[in-house]
Amino acid sequence: MLQTTVQTLAALLLAATCTASPAPAPTPAPSPFEVEQAIQERDIEKRAATCTFSGSLGYSSASKSKASCSTIILDTLTVPAGTTLDMTGLPDNTVVIFKGETSFAYSEWEGPLFAVSGTGITVAGESSGGSILNGNGASYWDGGGSSTGKTKPKFFQAHDLTNSLIEQFTILNPPVQVFSINGASNLELAYITIDASAGDSLGKNTDGFDIGSSDLVTIESATVYNQDDCVAINSGTNIIFKNGYCSGGHGLSIGSVGGRSDNTVDGVQFLSSTVTKSVNGIRVKAIENDTGKINNVEYDSITLSSISKYGILIEQNYDGGDLDGGTASSGVPITDLTIKNIVGTGAVASSGYDVVITCGSGACTGWTWSSVAVTGGKKYGSCTNVPSVAACS
Repeated sequence: MLQTTVQTLAALLLAATCTASPAPAPTPAPSPFEVEQAIQERDIEKRAATCTFSGSLGYSSASKSKASCSTIILDTLTVPAGTTLDMTGLPDNTVVIFKGETSFAYSEWEGPLFAVSGTGITVAGESSGGSILNGNGASYWDGGGSSTGKTKPKFFQAHDLTNSLIEQFTILNPPVQVFSINGASNLELAYITIDASAGDSLGKNTDGFDIGSSDLVTIESATVYNQDDCVAINSGTNIIFKNGYCSGGHGLSIGSVGGRSDNTVDGVQFLSSTVTKSVNGIRVKAIENDTGKINNVEYDSITLSSISKYGILIEQNYDGGDLDGGTASSGVPITDLTIKNIVGTGAVASSGYDVVITCGSGACTGWTWSSVAVTGGKKYGSCTNVPSVAACS
């Protein structure tokens, strides 16, 4: 009897073992993509806040907390002397909004007063207008610019920006150069006003937009009152300046090209813009006895008025100043240059020159020159190697 019972129990245990559900499979480890996605979602949740910084201490909090905010509002900040309002290294798609007037206290130093970098960044003023960044330029202006006298800070460093936008505010009273754009890719600047008009007697080197080593930069509807180049493109590709207004400075410039680590300018357009009350209208500068390339540059529909020195100046003997080198050289060829639809009848002062072209031998080729009316000044007697389609007058 006992044996029979044992056999029965053994049979039941065997049947249970055979019919039991298998143990669940272990959960697989998440893939690297899933881990990265989870981290990004967590970071977005952390950065969902809109952060507002204001007053005399707001600059410090903004710089320290910038990684935690998806939208940074800088409301009537006062930035201490000798300090950069640092918005570099922002997380992707951060928005920075200036409200009211941001002022920068006086100190002799090189700057920059403001710096920003990142991908998908927007830096903007209030949509209603009225956003001002005040550089306190009158405290610095001494006629020496960036080379002599007081050490003056550069203003707005826009380096290493990708797929980004800067728009709709005023830079007031910059000490010296305003926008330094370098290492940018697909950057748009729109509806920017630069007003250094109060420095007309002592301001110097207040360049509006200095561009180097950048690709796909568009500047649209800018208004610039200054005492140096409205725009100076020293190197870069696929750059557009359109619907601009430039007053008081040195006009729309390429270069000077040469003497840098990057000496290529290729694919630039200056379109539908006005240059008035300026030393030069259109200027292309290649450094004498240096190397580089200026190719595919177009000036189209530019209106000139009240030009004191050169209506159009294209030179390959630049040496720190216009036409101050010796014989124009060929190391920086100027090719595929288009100058057309230039309105400047009576635009140049009687003491100035309408059109000046000094090219090295064989160094200016493939030019297009049409509907160019620049008059009022003298004829320049030392033009060299002028392409047959152009006229030096």
